[in-house]
Amino acid sequence: MQRSLIAIALAAFPLAAQQPAGNGPTPLPPVSQISTSATGEARYVPDRATISMGVQTRATTAAKASAENAVKQRAVIDAIRAQGVAPEQISTVNYALNAEQDFNPQAGDKAPRVIGYVATNTVRVEVRKVDQVGALIDAAIAKGANDVSSLDFHSSKPDSLRRVALADAYRQAYADATVLAKAAGGQLGELIELTTSGSNGPPQPYVQIRSMKADAATPIETGELATNVAVAARWRFVTGSK
Repeated sequence: MQRSLIAIALAAFPLAAQQPAGNGPTPLPPVSQISTSATGEARYVPDRATISMGVQTRATTAAKASAENAVKQRAVIDAIRAQGVAPEQISTVNYALNAEQDFNPQAGDKAPRVIGYVATNTVRVEVRKVDQVGALIDAAIAKGANDVSSLDFHSSKPDSLRRVALADAYRQAYADATVLAKAAGGQLGELIELTTSGSNGPPQPYVQIRSMKADAATPIETGELATNVAVAARWRFVTGSK
């Protein structure tokens, strides 16, 4: 269980605005409150992965760079599908065709000159069996992929994990508030407010492979990841113990 820095405060907040002086009702006394916050965690072994990989080609003309890229990328996609990946798990996320330029005034260049063209085509693959990741990368590289730009692991049940983390965060916040109330000579009253902020996890494993030959199987370790959720709560502070 990973705990965050706990922020605890014992403060007094008025339940009603002060009444003007005169014959009106007597102002209500301020009500003491206890506020705590905590971060809950749900650890898990990922069962899903997302890989972004593609082909980058260079040629003297735009048409040649594009044509060579198309042939190689088609071979890469076919290799991925041959590993049992369904078509709907593969999507193109980037295509670019850019001119490469050179400018050397010392050599007498008056303006940049085009020396070639670079075509890039990147696909994202949603992997539903994490033990396939290494084989998918190897198969893609063998068919011409030379840009594996990202690899992210995650869970197929993010909502369930977030709820586990929420419960853990609340337990911590409540435990801290209970200790603080007892130390102050009282106890917790009813819950006044409970809020939560977004969830996040640790940095994802990342791999970048460019222009490599798959001479050996690519080792991939998923490790254990975590979903973290923060909560903040306020309770009424009741003087005296039961």
